[in-house]
Amino acid sequence: MTIKPNICRGAIVASLLLLTAACHNDKKPVAEQHSVDYTSVATPDFSADSAYAFVERQLSFGFRTPGSKGQADCAEYLRRTMAQWCDTVISQPFSTTLWNGQTVKGVNIIASLDPDKSDRIMLCAHWDSRLWADHDPDDSNHRKPILGANDGASGVATLMEMARTMSAMRPSVGIDFIFFDVEDQGMPEWADEDYQDNTWCKGSQYWAQNPHRPYYRAIYAILLDMVGTAQPRFTKEEISRRYAPSLMDKVWRVAAATGYASTFVDQKTDAILDDHLYVNQIANIPTIDIVQNNTDCSFFPLWHTLGDNLDAIDPQSMKTVADVLLKTIYADYPAK
Repeated sequence: MTIKPNICRGAIVASLLLLTAACHNDKKPVAEQHSVDYTSVATPDFSADSAYAFVERQLSFGFRTPGSKGQADCAEYLRRTMAQWCDTVISQPFSTTLWNGQTVKGVNIIASLDPDKSDRIMLCAHWDSRLWADHDPDDSNHRKPILGANDGASGVATLMEMARTMSAMRPSVGIDFIFFDVEDQGMPEWADEDYQDNTWCKGSQYWAQNPHRPYYRAIYAILLDMVGTAQPRFTKEEISRRYAPSLMDKVWRVAAATGYASTFVDQKTDAILDDHLYVNQIANIPTIDIVQNNTDCSFFPLWHTLGDNLDAIDPQSMKTVADVLLKTIYADYPAK
C-alpha cells in the first residue's frame, strides 16, 4: 500500500485530486440499464482453499523485493502458472529509481483471456512485498523486509483463482490480469528526506505510460489491495469515486444484493495513493480500488509489519471479493 502512515490520506493526495475534479469518464455498465437479480447470475465457482494455496505458494519464495531471489522465483512461478489458464502471458521488465536513488529492476506480468477481443476488462494487483517493516510496533524491525501476505499476495492470489475458474467458463469479454511490481517500495517512515508521493506504484506508473499493447483500452479496471484478512472493510475511496463512480456504485450494489453489505460498506472515505491513480490519470481507464480501509489513516492492523504473514489470511475474505467481482462481470458479459 502506498501511503506514509503518519500523514492522513486527505493531506497526501489533496493536490492529486485537483486533477480529478472533472475527470471521470466511466460509462454506466450494461446491466445498470435494467433490473438484475444478481443472486441468479451464473458464475464460475471460486475456491477459497485454492486462493489460500496461491498465497502460501507466493510466500514460499520469501521476500518478493526488488533484486531478490524471491522476486525472480515468484515472477517465474506467476508466469508459468498463469500460462496454464490464460491464452497469453507477457512479461514487462522495467528499471526504476527508489526514493533513496537506488536503481532496481521490476517486472509487470500481464495474462490475458481472449486477447483478440476488443472489449476488455482489466483486473490488477501488486505482487511485490515491502523492503521495510516501517510500521512494525518494534522499532528494531523497521528496516527489515516483510512477507506481504495480505499486502500483495492476497490480491494476486484472488486474481489467480479467478483466472483458473474463468478460463473454463469464459465471459463474453476479454480479461486482462495485470500484476504490478515495485508498488510497495515507497519512502519509509524513518527516512529523513521530504516525503514524495511518486516513490510508490512504480510498476503501474511504468505500465500506464507503456501499455503492454499499443493503444490498449479497457472498459474499466478493478484493483485489489489487501483483500485477505478476516472481516475486511472496503469503503468508497475518493479517487475511485471521482474517476469511476458508476463502476464503484455497481460493485457495491452487487455486494449488497449478494449479502456482503457489511464488507463493502456504503461509506465515502478519503483518497488513497495506489496503483489505480496512475491507471486512471495516465492510461485514462476508469478504475476503482477495492482496498481494506480502517478510516483512521491506516489500513489493517498488520500493515507494513512483520506480522503480515500467512497467519493474517482468511481465505473466505478473498472468496467474498471474488464472488462480487464475478457477479459484476458475468451480469454484463455472460458466458457464451
